[in-house]
Amino acid sequence: MLRLDSLSNEARSFSSSDERVVLGRSEAATCRVDVPHVSSEHAEIVAEPRGYVVRDLRSTNGTRVERGGVIIEVGQQAGSELVLVNGDLLAIGATEAPIRFRVEIEDDPPASIVATRTVDELPAVEDRTAADRESLRKLYDGLKVLSHATDLDEVLAAVAEHVFSLLPRATHVTVALREDDESRSGRYVPIGTRVKHKPGSTEAVAITRGVFRKVVEQRAAVLAADARTDVAASASMLAANIVSTIGVPLWDGDSIAGVLQVDNRDLPGMFKERDLDLLLVLAQSASLAFVRARLVSRLRVAEERQRNENSFLKQREQSRRFEGLIGDAPAMRKVLEQIRKVADTRVSVLVLGETGTGKEMVASAVHYWSNRREKLFVAQNCAALPENLLESELFGHKRGAFTGATEDKKGLFELAHEGTLFLDEMGEMPLSLQAKLLRVLQDGEIRPIGATVVKKVDVRIVAATNRNLEEEVKAGRFREDLYYRLGVFPLRLPPLRERREDVPVLAGHFLTKYSAEFGRQVAGFSQQSMELLQGYEWPGNVRELQNEVQRLLLQVDEAEFVQAEDLSPRIRKAENVLARVRPDKGTLKDMIEQVEKWILAEALRDHDHNKSATAKTLGITREGLHKKLRGYNMT
Repeated sequence: MLRLDSLSNEARSFSSSDERVVLGRSEAATCRVDVPHVSSEHAEIVAEPRGYVVRDLRSTNGTRVERGGVIIEVGQQAGSELVLVNGDLLAIGATEAPIRFRVEIEDDPPASIVATRTVDELPAVEDRTAADRESLRKLYDGLKVLSHATDLDEVLAAVAEHVFSLLPRATHVTVALREDDESRSGRYVPIGTRVKHKPGSTEAVAITRGVFRKVVEQRAAVLAADARTDVAASASMLAANIVSTIGVPLWDGDSIAGVLQVDNRDLPGMFKERDLDLLLVLAQSASLAFVRARLVSRLRVAEERQRNENSFLKQREQSRRFEGLIGDAPAMRKVLEQIRKVADTRVSVLVLGETGTGKEMVASAVHYWSNRREKLFVAQNCAALPENLLESELFGHKRGAFTGATEDKKGLFELAHEGTLFLDEMGEMPLSLQAKLLRVLQDGEIRPIGATVVKKVDVRIVAATNRNLEEEVKAGRFREDLYYRLGVFPLRLPPLRERREDVPVLAGHFLTKYSAEFGRQVAGFSQQSMELLQGYEWPGNVRELQNEVQRLLLQVDEAEFVQAEDLSPRIRKAENVLARVRPDKGTLKDMIEQVEKWILAEALRDHDHNKSATAKTLGITREGLHKKLRGYNMT
């Protein structure tokens, strides 16, 4: 039994015998603490065989335990967790005014142990079992099935079937295995339960803590007495209504790899010492089967990870053909200069610009011009996936974390370790994921979905957006702290209309590139068609120009020049504009005045007659603009 005695006015005392207790601000929290500095799901306390474990759930303000005058930051422990002891002070939320609880743990009374068999006694147990031919036959039949099982579910099913065959009184078989992660070697996690005559049952059975501890500490198989009549039986056995139970170690060399628990819940009579002997003999084969299944699972995960990494490596090799950013306009030269300044630093880069300006090309330049160029460059569009899939894609997940998570998956942050991760459409990222990204930027740590241990990563972030993030922050759609973290070095990529002198070189580059790809050759662009291309506004920027060149290459006859009539109608409209701006014949002064009046009128119209914005675009002062307008009677 766990009791939390509140030491703060903002929270109530709480007691529970549940296997999991969630503390937080959410209405769904088991122990609700409705204060702003406590996260929705702030921390959890889980009843495990080793005791009650408090785990920080990536909260904003952290979880702390005060023990003997020492403050322990739970989030800084391995797996962001700590085994609680009676009398601990638990504090959640802001350090200045935390919500505090005194922890009281009522240990289960020791189970009534009838008999034990240590692993060292196995030879003698085998000799006694050899006299029972029927049991030997069943053991042999079970061993044949176990030898063909290669994954954990298959092994668990085979072991359960074997147990039910050997022990007629057995009704439930549960297995807990020690986690693979070396930093969590003390944690045993139930992997499943099988119920007799209910093959599809998903019933969860808790590992009996008193029996479990004895199995692990003594490396022994343990038979516990009838829990319904023995006053000294453990509370967890009583709650499960177990008639009797046997706990058997599963071992890997000198270490205990797990525990096999067999329960009799509803059949008359209790297990015998002969049952204990049979299970210890069975455990020898079961131990090998579980260890082998774990190894096979790790190999499968490694193979999948290798396939994913190979896929990214291939993409990286393709992108190594990166030819640099094309353009010699002053605005573009400024961008190139800024990239060279920031490339070899650890600073996060925020690329700003309209859609189609080439933000991913800039991110590639930041990576390939840096000292991270030999590592992976990984790109992810944040608007392309729903929130749950995007979190899995970025941070990875553990097997069983959600429906469909059949294997561990490595996230893009892990794949991009020591390399660069480009996050496009950053303004589309949900607020909940923004908080997790902030943790990566602050601490260099990620936690895959369903994992209880954090992983260190060294990733350079380049983010891009076509949104005004300052406006998004004001509207509450983007975290201010994340904005400042990402925007350490902002790079504004100019739209194509601000670098019209680069249109001929970009059009020529795309023509050469797609001529080789499509296997078609054209002679080039006529002077009139190029003038129209340069005169067009290009609202879709470089991407629109790229698409137009691809279309022209497929439309124009080979060895012919691209003519004005070959261009898209929206681009040919520029011809009318040229006709409108052409002045009537007259003196040079008259013609210049006509052109200037047209330019002033068009600029004012583009800016909704905002004179300050118009003057800025034309590169003159507001007073200078007023003077010209008065001179042409345009006020």
